[in-house]
Amino acid sequence: MFATYLIGLREGLEATLVVSILVAFLVKSQRRDRLPQVWAGVGLAVALSVGFGSLIQYTSTSLLRTSESREFFEAVTSVAAVVFVTWMIFWMRKAARSIAGELRGKLTEALAVGSLAVAGMAFLAVVREGLETALIFYAAAESVAGGTGLNSLLALAGGIVTAVAIGFGLYRSALKINLSRFFTWTGALLILVAAGILKYGVHDFQEAGVLPGLNNQAFDISATLDPNAWYGALLAGMFNITAAPTVLELIAWVAYAVPVLVLFLRKPAKPAAPPAKPAVAPESATPAEPTEAAATPTGPAAEPAAPAGNASAERSQPAATAPSPRA
Repeated sequence: MFATYLIGLREGLEATLVVSILVAFLVKSQRRDRLPQVWAGVGLAVALSVGFGSLIQYTSTSLLRTSESREFFEAVTSVAAVVFVTWMIFWMRKAARSIAGELRGKLTEALAVGSLAVAGMAFLAVVREGLETALIFYAAAESVAGGTGLNSLLALAGGIVTAVAIGFGLYRSALKINLSRFFTWTGALLILVAAGILKYGVHDFQEAGVLPGLNNQAFDISATLDPNAWYGALLAGMFNITAAPTVLELIAWVAYAVPVLVLFLRKPAKPAAPPAKPAVAPESATPAEPTEAAATPTGPAAEPAAPAGNASAERSQPAATAPSPRA
């Protein structure tokens, strides 16, 4: 259940931060009259997300008749969920610093258009998170025992409620948390959850007959990792780590988790500093073009120069007219 709680917490906090940015911008801009349109867009996005999740569940349980088709459907949704998780965590790490400014800019444009544009902007900002949550929740819940049952729904709802509480506390400045560190840790955990979802998807492909090796186990450590023990259930529920995976399941888990974790946790390289340009004196300060102050001195500081020049001339005049010693 921790996996579904983590999904609700992470996705819910992203959506809550988006909504809080929009609301804070409207409040500071003295445009509280547009708040109902924002909440209407958010409500519509939530309703569509719930409907999308229900459609996925209904398709799996009612529309698909054979077990092979259901396994294939669950495998496809698992792979799609892994793609969304991977894209989401890397996008959030890249856009975290600029998302607020982008949202404010889009909302400013929407305010100039009208109320429908404001509602549509809020809807688009939230619906992506909602659709991702529905898809990832279904794939994560199906990858563990119990499926999308009541406990999984309660865990997801608990994560969303926690996210809303954190977002409200940040909005009211009652909480101060390091969001960069928060998204880093939750992103790393979600990568492990996604690796378990991918492993489950590979197993479903094998059960559907798309991939071979269903009975080709990589190892069996059931004697050490008891699936009925609390730690075995915890690892299976969080990251789908089981005691007897198939060779393809193990390859998929390791091939995804290791490189993606390394890329995600690696600090982004700082852009190289541009080469220093040689210092060039301004054109007005070059010897060929003296500054105005040097060329045409003005003011009191320039006035004493004339008497000094005259005195020098007077002193030099007798020397020029003195008789030569040989005369």
